[in-house]
Amino acid sequence: MQTQLDPDYYDRLIDEKEAASYLCYSVRALQNWRVRGGGPLFIKVSGRSVRYTRRDLQDWISGKRVANTTTAPS
Repeated sequence: MQTQLDPDYYDRLIDEKEAASYLCYSVRALQNWRVRGGGPLFIKVSGRSVRYTRRDLQDWISGKRVANTTTAPS
């Protein structure tokens, strides 16, 4: 049985808890990446409110793909 995805699934804003779950990382890791850099793109909605899109998370994951241990991610 094939499930049809919502057309906005990859572009809908999600909070950091859901983004962390999607990436299998902790919320703290996302917070550190936002400060230090190197993490996925995020949207700062207000002073303390941050959101992500699954599309940006997927793009970040794709950028981390390597063929072997001597190849640096792009």
